[in-house]
Amino acid sequence: MKNLHLILLAIIITSCNNQTETVEKSEHSELKSPSYFFPSKRAQVLMVGSFHFAYPGLDDYKTSEDDKIDVLKEPKKSELTDLIEYIKKFKPNKIAVEAKPSWQAGKKYREYKTGKHNDKRDERYQIGMRVAQAFKLDTLYSIDAHSLQRDLAKKDSVLVDSLFENIIWDTPDPYWDMAEKWLNYNDQLIKEIPLLDYFKYMNSREYHQYGYGVYLSGSFSTGNGQGADRLSIWWYNRNLRIFSKIINITESEEDRILLVVGNGHAAVLRQLFESSPQYDLIEFDSL
Repeated sequence: MKNLHLILLAIIITSCNNQTETVEKSEHSELKSPSYFFPSKRAQVLMVGSFHFAYPGLDDYKTSEDDKIDVLKEPKKSELTDLIEYIKKFKPNKIAVEAKPSWQAGKKYREYKTGKHNDKRDERYQIGMRVAQAFKLDTLYSIDAHSLQRDLAKKDSVLVDSLFENIIWDTPDPYWDMAEKWLNYNDQLIKEIPLLDYFKYMNSREYHQYGYGVYLSGSFSTGNGQGADRLSIWWYNRNLRIFSKIINITESEEDRILLVVGNGHAAVLRQLFESSPQYDLIEFDSL
């Protein structure tokens, strides 16, 4: 009986030691963050979210004639030069602009290098091409895209119209009213502060957050989900396609890509760049 007791005691001690060893191993095991599994060296992207210098008037919110600025006239002309000098600190080896293939960015850039288009107010010339020429780059990439909604409408416009027939386009929304006051404030602000300061403001994380949120107001919540459907295959899809084009021009983790887009796009693209393990998004105000 005594031997049996000793055997049982030995088993209990061994079991306790094994449990203690397991706990110690668990407590001291290294917890790997998700970033451990992805490269630390990534292609860098400087995203310059911009208002449209030429004011094409294609967005829902329209800037009044009295609030429009002219980047080819003082004082904004000199402020634009300061903005360009700041952006040049990034030293890009690739520049992409919000343009569709039909805009013929390559052809226009070749003409720009011969002295043409200097009188164009468009930010694709005044930022994209000016910086590209300063670094003697030979290519200007077009990364804008049509949306899935447009493609589907070309195949069956009746079907697409039926998908959105219950959306209430002019539904009252207090948050859109707030957004309009904010957008009007921006129109006033740009006249009062230097362009560089304004670009730092409009490319901040908080600005992009609320810029993204503006698209979630108004008709978005109507139509028993149709408003959400429309946003997903129109605006969000278009930006996903833009992002896919940027992936296609990325060749190395050594790439330094300058992206010049309307700031509404930048609000969505920020989320994509920050989520992708392929890119390191450089904050605009950090140069």
